[in-house]
Amino acid sequence: MELIDQHTKKIMEGCKKRALDAGLRFEDETLEYIVSNRDLLELTPKVMIPTLYDYWVHDVEVLKEKGRYELYPNNPYETVINTRPAISYYNDNNPDWMNVMIFYHVLGHIDFFQNNLYFRHTWDYDFTGQALSDKRMIAKLRSEKGRWVDYIIEFSRGIDNLVGYHGELSQFNLAPKTNSSKRLDYYFDVFLQSIKKIKINEYVKEIERYNACIKESKELGGKAFFSEVLRKYPEFDAIFKKSLEQKPLQKLDPMQFLLEHSEFLKKEKNIWMKPVIEVIRKTSLFFQPQIRTKIMNEGWASYWHEKLFLQDDRIEGHEVDFARTHAGVTSMPRVGLNPYALGMRLFFYIEELAEKGKYSIKFKRLLDARERDQFDAQTGQGKDFLFDLRDNFNDFMFINTFVDQDFVNQYKLFVAGRRLNQNRGVWEYYVKSRSAESYRQMLLDTLYHPPYLQIQPEKTNNGNLYLLHVFEGKPLVKEFIANTMLGIEYLWGAPVQLETNEVVQAEPTQPRLPIPGLTMPLEEDPQAKEIKWQKVRYTMKDRKLSKENI
Repeated sequence: MELIDQHTKKIMEGCKKRALDAGLRFEDETLEYIVSNRDLLELTPKVMIPTLYDYWVHDVEVLKEKGRYELYPNNPYETVINTRPAISYYNDNNPDWMNVMIFYHVLGHIDFFQNNLYFRHTWDYDFTGQALSDKRMIAKLRSEKGRWVDYIIEFSRGIDNLVGYHGELSQFNLAPKTNSSKRLDYYFDVFLQSIKKIKINEYVKEIERYNACIKESKELGGKAFFSEVLRKYPEFDAIFKKSLEQKPLQKLDPMQFLLEHSEFLKKEKNIWMKPVIEVIRKTSLFFQPQIRTKIMNEGWASYWHEKLFLQDDRIEGHEVDFARTHAGVTSMPRVGLNPYALGMRLFFYIEELAEKGKYSIKFKRLLDARERDQFDAQTGQGKDFLFDLRDNFNDFMFINTFVDQDFVNQYKLFVAGRRLNQNRGVWEYYVKSRSAESYRQMLLDTLYHPPYLQIQPEKTNNGNLYLLHVFEGKPLVKEFIANTMLGIEYLWGAPVQLETNEVVQAEPTQPRLPIPGLTMPLEEDPQAKEIKWQKVRYTMKDRKLSKENI
């Protein structure tokens, strides 16, 4: 692995200038490396971070990719890492025109990494440098503690999808509060509601009085408002100052709770386990936004590599090569999901509608189909609209907001079903639905959505840890429960209980006639069964798992 040569670096610096002129925003410093196909494949299983801590699962993935490469050698095109500076890798056999196309794609990713608010917590430090430091720390502990280090990594990785990502993110995206804003929040949110417990009409009058003071006196309005508050409640300032001394309650995810409250981890002989757990948690938090923005991220990069490369004079003579490569990346499958293709088409679709002003109230009020089709306000705001999406949306918001019936119709999308061909005895796929609602739900079902587990302090007694699975209609995967709870019990140092919901009965709503010689159902239809749920409690004690109905 080596840095790209000066010829290629000059080409890529030209790409940066064109991308910046088009409106992308990213830090100027980037690193580009040339690697072989095999090397590029080996970077991927380690989640694209070569300095990531060593763990046996990573090595198994590398061996698996090596075997796949021997059977099916292919070109993985590029790998880009969200670090400071951003690092990207390119095949050693890429021609110049392909590196130009790929670099535009990479710049789209870098722009997304460095501007999307869901990556906010990754902006202020170099993860590769931090990962290298963590890797050395874990290697040192391995030389002292042996296989116990891998046990702690294994147990921690069993719950690293439960990290409080949104809680962590909220600390960065909220504007810092001044003492005056804290004072105002405390007065309205705590003092009036919880301490004085005033009536609703009095509360509304107090809000109106505050708004009137601000409107009349502007900067001095706050002082005028609180001077009246202190005449009415002279004890307010003393109560407010006392509240500032109290440590605010913080919602802890399971890993944080173990780190702060586990008596087992506080023992001197076990204190070394804490930094290992912290490394696993920190690594999981770093990759959470990439999991939650895959469709947007890949669609944004594909949108820009097409947009910029088609305007680049270096495409001349390589139009067919580009078309073939681009189609291989962004073709829309009839069955399944290609995030590159779906995301790119959604961005083009949204840009067109924003240019025509079809996200305006005026358009929404139109009922005539012909008028809606011909509506064009020529706003010229399509690109600005896309940049706003880039800054503020994730995959769920992106799909839930913009996948509508017009989009589904325009690209002839559908939800595929599967049924048994009775004559041939094989499964066959068919068009199950062309409605936007069904297609949107299918996409939402594919998104990353880890379970949400809460610590129940009132039930965590006698040393036991009580976990509540906040049920959202999807049960936990049963085969993972035993090993995960075993790991939590070890890190907690005492029995662990988990409350959740499971399916107890699923009966067909309509009986099906059996077909002689066939045992498979005629059609896969999860809606054809009525599901009943039972609340259960798992208990892991002395490495033995038991279950009871609640």
